Amino acid sequence: MNKVHVKTGDTVVILSGRDNGKTGKVLAVSPKEGKVIVEGRNIVTKHVKPRRQGEAGGIVKAEAAMYASKVQLVCPKCDKGTRVGHKIDDEGNKVRICKHCGAEIK
Repeated sequence: MNKVHVKTGDTVVILSGRDNGKTGKVLAVSPKEGKVIVEGRNIVTKHVKPRRQGEAGGIVKAEAAMYASKVQLVCPKCDKGTRVGHKIDDEGNKVRICKHCGAEIK
């Protein structure tokens, strides 16, 4: 199993590609492929065929998966893209921290 540095619900900044510098929320993570889907980013057009009687087909815009290495977690305290560090807190739980300011990331 492969590890991915972001989780579903995290706010991330995109590092490369046509959405470079834009932020969004992670909708889904696929550790096996090493990819993430970011809300409102990496929009592609899909040609959809009607599957049932009366259902409309056509061209639909949807978010496509992108490699997790192209995104960086945004620290809620310093509001910048940051690398993720890990630390054991007082209760013995492993928490994620910002490598810049040391703030805990929920």
